[in-house]
Amino acid sequence: MGESEKGEQVYRLLLEQASNESDREVSYHQLGLIKYEQGEYQEAIRFYEQAIAITKGMKNSNLPSLTDSYSAIGTMYKKIGEDSKALSFYEKALDIDQRTLPPNHLDLATSYNSISEIYDMMGEYSKALSYLQKALGILEKALPSTHPNIAECKEGIQLVKEKL
Repeated sequence: MGESEKGEQVYRLLLEQASNESDREVSYHQLGLIKYEQGEYQEAIRFYEQAIAITKGMKNSNLPSLTDSYSAIGTMYKKIGEDSKALSFYEKALDIDQRTLPPNHLDLATSYNSISEIYDMMGEYSKALSYLQKALGILEKALPSTHPNIAECKEGIQLVKEKL
């Protein structure tokens, strides 16, 4: 909608009217996204944690949804400079991705890249490089050779190598 306050009102209303856990989980996740867009990272974390709690409590747990929430919390912690917490949540998302996705799925490359960014920020360049190389391996198998994500990943690898 382009107006986060209106979006927040809509999702709060949907949350109140939710008839099942799945609808509640989606509303909490969307509220987390809205709070992220508003720069209210701690509040976003709280909403994402509520989405995770609901997802974990559901009989047929939605693992992609859980991965999205873990990754989102990782991003929130990255934004507020809590690198070790960000890493922990990105690793939780990666663990689910590795167990549930094919080995060359693009979501795995995204998880590897997120973890690489944190290691780079922490000054652990060899680990950052390792995760970027894993991401590049997937990108090269899943995308055309001229895709901009491949070039971006290669550039990231070069930048990290310069720091070693």
